[in-house]
Amino acid sequence: MSAGMMLNISAVERETGLSKDVLRMWERRYAFPRPTRDGNGERQYSSPEVAKLRAIKRLMDVGMRPGRLIDRTLDELTALADARLEPRADSAAPQMQRDVLALLSEHDVLALQHALTNMLMRQGVQRFVVETAAPLNRAVTDASVRGELQAFEEHLYTEQMQRTLRTAINAFPRVFATPRILLTTVSGEQHVLGLLMLEAVLAPEGAFCISLGLDTPLEEVRRAASALDANVVALSFSAAFPMRQGTDTLIALRRELEASVTLWAGGEMTRRFRKALPGVVTIQDYAQAVAALKAWRAQAAQRSTS
Repeated sequence: MSAGMMLNISAVERETGLSKDVLRMWERRYAFPRPTRDGNGERQYSSPEVAKLRAIKRLMDVGMRPGRLIDRTLDELTALADARLEPRADSAAPQMQRDVLALLSEHDVLALQHALTNMLMRQGVQRFVVETAAPLNRAVTDASVRGELQAFEEHLYTEQMQRTLRTAINAFPRVFATPRILLTTVSGEQHVLGLLMLEAVLAPEGAFCISLGLDTPLEEVRRAASALDANVVALSFSAAFPMRQGTDTLIALRRELEASVTLWAGGEMTRRFRKALPGVVTIQDYAQAVAALKAWRAQAAQRSTS
């Protein structure tokens, strides 16, 4: 993106991962960003603004709050990222992570896809998710926060990992079984990898997963759970999702769902929970998802015999 290029709000949403609603809200609340208007009255954002927005989003992805970041300069944000995530010495990072980051930097899409596919075939889907995909996601996020990866390189990784996970999921036959698990994210949550990784872990266990995709309003989640006769509703939250909003969302959804429907919450945000939420099963890593599934089946078997 050249210094003089201006982007509209849709392009900034794609470039930064910040939704249009968030961009407008920050404009009102923090007086940043400060877009100009074109002849049609549409917002136009400068390249320095987009660079700062991208840096803020990266720091949000590792749990920092936007209110503490908005007033900082781009140099200050970069220094903050360096302080928060010290660059690793080459010998400290697993070889697999170094290889993938190198392929991303070289933009070798074919080699990256082959590497992910080969690891999946060697490990099997559940080990691949727990031992490869999860640490790789963190390594890519860390490298992005430190400024070692460009935004498009991070997108490139996400797309290739999605392709690998979907291929693994589709290898398992679709059999109508229990539990029926409704997978989605709530409004404002745009990270897809968490959902795909959960589905990939559950597929070998014979769970029947139904995905609504991303950014689903709560009322639509409730309607879908009822219409699809879901036994479990599973929500995924990234590190960037505000914890208070996440807890409020889970409490509200638990109130709306039938008592017989189990509510699961997983993802990086849930690692910051200090106490359990009533009626919500917290899944903080993908190995726990299999345990949660077995617990649900054991309870269902007990209910059927009582």
